[in-house]
Amino acid sequence: MNNLVAKFPSLPYLVPFATFALLLMIGPALPLDPRTEAIVRVGVLTAVIVLIARPALTFRMVRPLQTVAVGIGVFILWIAPDQLISGYRESAVFQNGVTGTVESSMTVEMRNDPVVVFLRFVRAALIVPIVEELFWRGFLSRWVDNMDDFRKTPLGQFSRFSFWAVAILFAMEHGPYWEVGLVAGIIYNWWMMKTRNLGDLIWCHAVTNACLSGWVLVTGQWQYW
Repeated sequence: MNNLVAKFPSLPYLVPFATFALLLMIGPALPLDPRTEAIVRVGVLTAVIVLIARPALTFRMVRPLQTVAVGIGVFILWIAPDQLISGYRESAVFQNGVTGTVESSMTVEMRNDPVVVFLRFVRAALIVPIVEELFWRGFLSRWVDNMDDFRKTPLGQFSRFSFWAVAILFAMEHGPYWEVGLVAGIIYNWWMMKTRNLGDLIWCHAVTNACLSGWVLVTGQWQYW
């Protein structure tokens, strides 16, 4: 594996994200009950992170208190429009044929299964931040500016084009929540520029997702999941 990574240095950044996307697409079609599917998803992604992504990973924070604060701030900004403005996300600006509709992938059966709920929390708060930060701010932002060898672009260094390209693509990934996704992408990019450290971004993203997951469980607003 080390030889393969040495030959293809982008693998630790790309394979976890590609695996995550593939599981999202094929998961519902797998002949598995919800609990088994949740176990498979978390198990496969954990294995990929440990076996392939490890050379690119760091969990060290250079600005721990600020990183946590930024993560909480992004969470507040994420839920604020829907909490403050009744019917805000019912607009065709957010729900349409391109962005999709606001709906939870968690069925009633899944919501009543503590194992499925726990694994969904683990996936959202721990796995997704690793997978997404490796791809968006660990690889793509650097690759856009240097396609010959992304490693020549230091972590946290953005051109104007790469900054906005990553923020916009990150927004598009979040469907009907594209506008708060755009704000989150801008803030995460900005924080990457400030810290120049992937560990801070992983933890920042993890705090946001953990807060959002806690909000879902406390309030029952499953649309965020």
